[in-house]
Amino acid sequence: MANLIRGLSENGGVVFCGVDSTEIVRKAEKLHTTSATCSAALGRLLTGATLMGSMLKDDRDRITLRVAGGGPAGVLIACTDGTGNVKGCIDNPLVELPAKANGHLDVGTAVGKDGVLTVIRDNRLQKEPTVGQVPLVSGEIAEDLTSYYAYSEQVPTVMALGVLVDKDLSILCAGGFMVQLLPGATDAEIDQLEKNINAMPSVTELLHAGKTPEDMMQMALAGFAPNVLDERTVQYQCDCSAERTKEMLLSLGRAELVRMRDEDPNCEVVCHFCHSKYQYDLNALLAEYDAQAAQAAEAEHSVQ
Repeated sequence: MANLIRGLSENGGVVFCGVDSTEIVRKAEKLHTTSATCSAALGRLLTGATLMGSMLKDDRDRITLRVAGGGPAGVLIACTDGTGNVKGCIDNPLVELPAKANGHLDVGTAVGKDGVLTVIRDNRLQKEPTVGQVPLVSGEIAEDLTSYYAYSEQVPTVMALGVLVDKDLSILCAGGFMVQLLPGATDAEIDQLEKNINAMPSVTELLHAGKTPEDMMQMALAGFAPNVLDERTVQYQCDCSAERTKEMLLSLGRAELVRMRDEDPNCEVVCHFCHSKYQYDLNALLAEYDAQAAQAAEAEHSVQ
C-alpha cells in the first residue's frame, strides 16, 4: 500500500506532498537504537528528506540534509533519492532530555539551534552539487526546513513533521506533509491555505487517529479541489554494498592504503546508515590498486 502522495490544486497554484513515514522511522529506531528524543529528531529529518526527494524531477537525483545545531545529539544526516527512499544517521543516538512543559519531546534542545542546516542537491545533469545553507531557526527540523525554502529557494513552503513515540520507545506513528505555493498565487488563496493549515490537528494526531496522507491533503487544500498526481511507496533504504565500499577504499590512494595496511592488514568498514560490516584484505586491495594503475598507465601510453 502506497504511503506517499503528491497532489495539485485544481488551478495548479498549490502543490502538496504527504507521507506516512511510520515504517521508515521504525527501521531507523531499530538500526540506530535511538532514545525517544533522538527518534523524534532523526525521524522528522528522514520524513522531511523523503518529502523533498519525492519532489525531485529525476529519480536519480539526490538530496542530502545535514543538521549541525551544537546540541548533545550531535550532527544529523538524511539522504534521499528522487523516489523518496531515504537513509540517515545521528551522532549520539542515546541522548535523552526531560520533556518540555507541554509534554512534547524536546527535540530543539537535543539538536540545538546554534548552527546550520546544509542542503546538498546532487543533480545528475550538473557537474557539481548545489549547496545551500541557512542558520537553524529552532532545531525542531520542520521550521528549519521551511526556513531553507524561504531563504535559499524563495519558495513559500509549509512543512509539518511529527513522530509519536510510545513509552517503550517504539514508534506509534510518524509522518508529515509539505505544501508549496507556485508563482501567481493570490492573497485570497494564501489566506485560505493558512486558515486550513492552522485549523488542522498535528500530523501525529491525524495519523494516530487513522488518517492517511490523502486525508491530510484534503484538509490542507480544502476549497482548492486538489487532484492526486501520484502515489508511491517509500522506505528506509541504504544503498551501500561491498563493491561500492571497496571503490571508496581504493579512492583513498596508495599512500593511505599502505599506511592503513601497516597498522592492520585486515580492514573492517561499518556503514553509518545501516551498520552493515564489510571486511577487506588491504594487501589484496593494494595489489588491485597497483594493477589498475598499471592498466591506466599502459592505456595512456598507447594513446600517445
